[in-house]
Amino acid sequence: MLHLPILQVVIPLMAAPLCLLLKRPQLVWLFALFVSTVAFIISLLLLQQVSTTGVISYELGGWQAPWGIEYRIDQLNALLLIIISATSTVVLIAAQTSIEKEIPKNKHTLFYILYLLSLTGMLGIVSTGDAFNVFVFLEISSLSAYSLIALGKKRQALWASFQYLIMGTIGATFILIGIGLMYQMTGTLNMEDLSQRLPQVAQTKTVFTAFTFIIVGICLKLALFPLHLWLPNAYAYAPSIVTAFFAATATKVAIYLLIRFTFTVFGLSFSFTTLPLQGLFLVLGLMGIIVASSAAIYQKNIKHLFAYSSIAQVGFIIIGLSTNSVMGLTATLLHLFNHAIMKGAIFLALGAVVYQIGNSQLVNFSGLGRKMPLTMAAIVIGGLSLIGVPLTAGFISKWYLLTALIENNWWPVAILILLGSLLTVIYVWRIVEVIYFKEPLAENTSVTEAPILFLISIWTLIIANFYFGIDTRFSVQLTQSAAQSLFGLSP
Repeated sequence: MLHLPILQVVIPLMAAPLCLLLKRPQLVWLFALFVSTVAFIISLLLLQQVSTTGVISYELGGWQAPWGIEYRIDQLNALLLIIISATSTVVLIAAQTSIEKEIPKNKHTLFYILYLLSLTGMLGIVSTGDAFNVFVFLEISSLSAYSLIALGKKRQALWASFQYLIMGTIGATFILIGIGLMYQMTGTLNMEDLSQRLPQVAQTKTVFTAFTFIIVGICLKLALFPLHLWLPNAYAYAPSIVTAFFAATATKVAIYLLIRFTFTVFGLSFSFTTLPLQGLFLVLGLMGIIVASSAAIYQKNIKHLFAYSSIAQVGFIIIGLSTNSVMGLTATLLHLFNHAIMKGAIFLALGAVVYQIGNSQLVNFSGLGRKMPLTMAAIVIGGLSLIGVPLTAGFISKWYLLTALIENNWWPVAILILLGSLLTVIYVWRIVEVIYFKEPLAENTSVTEAPILFLISIWTLIIANFYFGIDTRFSVQLTQSAAQSLFGLSP
């Protein structure tokens, strides 16, 4: 139990090369699924431990922080570890079936190696308490992500991967420059130590520059408008199982970094008082919601449509952050949790359709409501959750967001948020109209329901979507306590 923080990262890291020893693709899949399940169990144990004993500090190699590297797990880390490992496990259930038609058989083992490395990187980013370690794990996650996207069967996947490589490298370089400047001013890389030393030099140009570089780099990674251009093609042309995993986790990890650096490392007064971050996030969040939702309405490829939807949802998350209140931060963390469930289910369902008909063009979805009723129902329920319909998880986080905005007397912003949800209604209705009110295409007459492993993955997340939309005790209590601790309040 003492070594859980490091086992969370070491197990998938060591498992990745071990995949080469397993000759049969099915064995590699079962091994990867087992490793992800172990990571999920560890994350649950860490959450229980944090809830019982408080913050966990783990020193690597017995070197005491700040001299040595520290893994530091608190309520916020624990929440993200749950999101990443749980989504990874559910997505992997359908992985073997999904990649049969999207990735050549001789590359299946490579896919699982890259998948486990990407999982390792995300878990490491969230677990570590060392700023330079964040960059190291960011590179592990990103490099494997570029390769996973490039495995897509269409040639556009290579361009999408290259585009993401360029933008991701720029973002990572900005983050590294910011970390280097902080080290120059403080002589430490430990986040807890940085938070104590930075206030003494907070008014220097070097710290302002470091903060700017880090924020811009992270915003590139989380696809905040207008730094989102890499995301639509990356989601549309990557293998379906990769899209489902990244849509549920990648932007969430970047938002975690944004919260960690603004709230913990630089501190609230510097981030939201000394610098105009509040107004900037509010404007960019609103623009992201309106522009991305409007763009989604006109997409002909459903993967593109929901990719733009993800950019809009990032806008909702950032607006919660911009309120600079416990309620707003609770809404942000809730939407992190709930959006992972929604988008994981939607992109898995789209993967099932791609498996059956070979593409994700909206016109080819005609009449599929009769051919694939369970899969199409999952897409519609996920869409209703994006809108924020009661009894779905999306309603809970949007309710908390509207409450936070009203508490701040930001009535015009609340109205624009509702307008953004109405735009979501339009593009969700476009899908409903095609799948339920149009006749099936001639080439789709033989299409049947998705394979059972797909349905297990999809409906696990759909049931979770309803569960966390009705019984909010786990999600709300966890996010509230994390938000309160970040504001320095006792839960």
